[in-house]
Amino acid sequence: MTECVRGVRGLVVASLLILVPALAIAQEAKTATLAAELARLLDARKLDSIAAKIEGDQYAGALYFPGSQLLAVKARYIVPERMDVQLAGRNYRDVYIDLNSASVANSKTLISDLGVNGLFARRRENQFDTADLSGKSYTFDGDWGKQELSEQEYMKAFQTADGEYAQILEALIAELKKSS
Repeated sequence: MTECVRGVRGLVVASLLILVPALAIAQEAKTATLAAELARLLDARKLDSIAAKIEGDQYAGALYFPGSQLLAVKARYIVPERMDVQLAGRNYRDVYIDLNSASVANSKTLISDLGVNGLFARRRENQFDTADLSGKSYTFDGDWGKQELSEQEYMKAFQTADGEYAQILEALIAELKKSS
């Protein structure tokens, strides 16, 4: 009986060792297709920036450096009418700059997607992604201890950043499709 229990325990441990990395990879892939689609649309229109209204006084913007980086921001803006005028004039870079510098305090999410391939929770090929969420900065290089976080806190921050980034990407893709 004891050998049977050990065998079951061993099987459970082996399953977890296989399953946990697979779940992390699945999480990391959430924004990969959206980032690739946005890059494709920006390349096709020869744009280096895009912005969109999300709802109310909340907006999103992005600066695109083909093949290397996408900087994306989402924030509330105190004078939504100004943002609406900027969007109507397709002054996307100005919207990005305003959101990044003059947004409502603690409403800003800023994502740096190195490689324009979605967010990854761990460093890959000497690259890592970063996120600023409501005034707190995170580096997604897999070293949560360096940031004085537990692995659980780190993964929660990653999931939050990934969800925010997905919302930003979806809004920007919709804007590009609407304006074509």
